Amino acid sequence: MNDALSSTSIAPELAEPVLLRTDEAGVARLTLNRPRSFNAISMEMLAALKTELDAIAGDPAVRVVVIAGSGPAFSGGHDLKEMMANRNEGFVGAVFELCARVMLTMQALPQPIIARVHGAATAAGCQIVAGCDLAVASTEARFATSGINFGLFCATPGVPLSRNISRKRAFEMLVTGEFIDAETAEAWGLVNRVVAPHELDRELARVIAAIIAKPAAVCATGKRLFYRQLEANLLDAYTAARQSITCNMLGDEAAEGNSAFIEKRKPQWPQPG
Repeated sequence: MNDALSSTSIAPELAEPVLLRTDEAGVARLTLNRPRSFNAISMEMLAALKTELDAIAGDPAVRVVVIAGSGPAFSGGHDLKEMMANRNEGFVGAVFELCARVMLTMQALPQPIIARVHGAATAAGCQIVAGCDLAVASTEARFATSGINFGLFCATPGVPLSRNISRKRAFEMLVTGEFIDAETAEAWGLVNRVVAPHELDRELARVIAAIIAKPAAVCATGKRLFYRQLEANLLDAYTAARQSITCNMLGDEAAEGNSAFIEKRKPQWPQPG
């Protein structure tokens, strides 16, 4: 929902791609690119996100994905103008069905996804931040699930939000629609790090470098196990973890990593493919 920012007068979008992708040194950056509408998430943008994420999933050259926003905001949420112009069950239902598939694709992606948050992230924009594996934010970032202010309970944003922060804090955000600042978001667990605006890309680069220095296959299997065990009961979580770490320990990466530790040298990780 492009809710918290919807009262602002918005100029028509230029004929530009709604999503930009750039690749450099193992990092695929996906930039939400509707700056004049605060990166309102349209059906076209959701479809573009799904297409790019599917392509990235099978690309061994990509080690990390960054989701960012162009212009003054990260994202104001779903495009309410588009939904009000197509206010029928078929279209609105299709929007949220595709949105859910994008979020599930993000979680299933082998590569870690980092949100780069420089401005407001509201409703579905906040959902994307919560759905990323990691988030680095500027002190100027702020977060809200403010659909309730416009008669809409942010049901789909509530799914990843309630899996990031405590139940009562998530419900407070959902039922009051109030903003929290970046420092509060960090304290609550919605983002990992908060830095001054001029430090944002430098801090993001530090996180990326730390991930890329690790073996890709282990990161991928670790991410898959991490989310699987979160939704399991305790017994099933330990069963999945035991199976995962056994396979990991018997794999080439662990053999090299442990040998390097014993021999007091840097590991030379096996290259994918």
